[in-house]
Amino acid sequence: MLQLVTLPAAFGMRNVSPFCLKVEMLLTSLELPFDMSEEKDPRKAPKGKLPYLLVDGQRIADSELIAEFLDNHTSGKVYAGLSPVQKAQGVALARLAEDHLYWLMVASRWLDDDWWPHVVDGFFGFVPGILRPLASGMARRQVAKTYDLHGLGRHSLEEQHGFARRDLAALADLVPSEGFLFCDRPGIFDFTVAAMMAGIYDNQPGTWVTELAQAHSGLQAYTERVQEAVGVWGRK
Repeated sequence: MLQLVTLPAAFGMRNVSPFCLKVEMLLTSLELPFDMSEEKDPRKAPKGKLPYLLVDGQRIADSELIAEFLDNHTSGKVYAGLSPVQKAQGVALARLAEDHLYWLMVASRWLDDDWWPHVVDGFFGFVPGILRPLASGMARRQVAKTYDLHGLGRHSLEEQHGFARRDLAALADLVPSEGFLFCDRPGIFDFTVAAMMAGIYDNQPGTWVTELAQAHSGLQAYTERVQEAVGVWGRK
C-alpha cells in the first residue's frame, strides 16, 4: 500500500499545498490504492518539505520525483499519450506554475503583514503558545530569505503584482476553454496547474494573488473542471 504524507488542512483548504494536492490527484487518476497521513512539521520530512510518498519503507520526496517514480511503477501511465512536444510544453507550464507563480503565492501569505496571522494559526497552532511567536517568526524570516534569493523578493510589491499578473495571464491564455490540456481526460500537467490555482482561488481569506486571479474566469473554470473530473478537491 502506498502512503502519501501531506500537510494538514489550513486556510479553508483540505489540502493546503499545491504539491500535495497534485500528487493526490495523480494517485487517484491512476487508480492506485493509497492512504493519506499528515505531518505538521515539514522538518521531519525528507528534504524538509512535503509531500512525500512511502513505498515499502522508502520515502520519496518532491512531487515531480514522485511523478517520475509513479511513471516507472505504472509502466509509463503518467505521461501516456503525450507527444515529446506536449511533454515539453507541460514541463514549461509546470516550471511557470511551481517555480515562479508559487513563490508569489507564498509571499502573498507569509510576507503580507495583514495575512500573516492566518499563517501563524494555520501552520503553527501545534506549537506551544509561549514558543509560537519565536517558531513562526524564525520560519517567516527563512521564507523571506528564500524569496530574496529567488530574486522575486528584491522587487517592490507593485512589481511583484506585475509578475503575478503576467503569470496568471499566460496560464489563462494557455489552458483550454473546454476539456483539458493535452488529452480528453486530465493528466499530470492539468493536475500541476489546477492544484496551484486551487490554492490561489480557494484559500480563505483570499490574498492579493487571489484578487488578481479572479480576473481570469476561464482559468478558474478550468481549475474547477480538473478537480471535478478526478474527484479530488483542494478545498474542504
